[in-house]
Amino acid sequence: MPNSPVVPTIRRRRLGSALRKLRNDAGLTLDGAAGAVGWKAPKMSKVENAAAGIRPAEVTDLLKAYGVTDPEVFTALENLARDASKKGWWQTYSGVVAPAYADYLSLESDAERVLEWSPTLVPGLLQSAAYAREMIAASAVTRTPEEVAALAEVRMARQAVLSRPDGTGPLNVWAVISEAVLHQRFAVRPATMREQLRRLLDVAELPNVTLQIMPLGATPHPGVAGGFTVVNFPGPMPDVVLVENLRGNSYVEGSEDVRVFAGAFERIVAAALPVDDSLALIKRIEEGSPK
Repeated sequence: MPNSPVVPTIRRRRLGSALRKLRNDAGLTLDGAAGAVGWKAPKMSKVENAAAGIRPAEVTDLLKAYGVTDPEVFTALENLARDASKKGWWQTYSGVVAPAYADYLSLESDAERVLEWSPTLVPGLLQSAAYAREMIAASAVTRTPEEVAALAEVRMARQAVLSRPDGTGPLNVWAVISEAVLHQRFAVRPATMREQLRRLLDVAELPNVTLQIMPLGATPHPGVAGGFTVVNFPGPMPDVVLVENLRGNSYVEGSEDVRVFAGAFERIVAAALPVDDSLALIKRIEEGSPK
């Protein structure tokens, strides 16, 4: 596969957004903030708009100028500056991983928690290998069989975040899946869905995974507008929302807009079955699935 560089530019956007908020909180204009650290305003604007990088030491200078004293804020933003152009494990698959998807993988690797409403398929982090191949082949309409296989490998490799080492801690996942997804059938390999249901039951035993099912008879809720994923980060880092479609990923990054999705997820959770009832439903469907 080609090995062109994948630059996770969304890290720069998150850093720029956080620095802009801190500057505004400090009551400083672009000119005032730039002057406080010996810059020109255009450079400050480029950093805040992710058009230019910034060194960790420069982040430190800005935070001091903004009157920030919280050591966690210093650590989080300095690390983000350090990792802004860091290449991830997915670089190996740069021939098939689109830049927007690479951005999401970098988000997922940095995240503390994801909240996912999935009305049409099992979330990627919870998929079995066979299910992943089938669903990627169905949706990646312009991909070759070799590219489908590579993307399925990427999806499986992503799941390592569920058991990250103690230094970082495993990613916390709260997923709400439509019951309709559990009734999916596969003509060529009928056992695929049964295996996937068993995978859901197994992964639900992890302490960092919460799984709920939205029943077919649920009352109307905000999820009727479509699926989405809210990505939460530790410390001062702004949260991000992922919205997917046939053409790839798009992101919602403004704090007010992100809050709309977070509020919608709370209402979706309230409309879904409780966790124990959800797992019982998955078990019943699994027992009746083709072997």
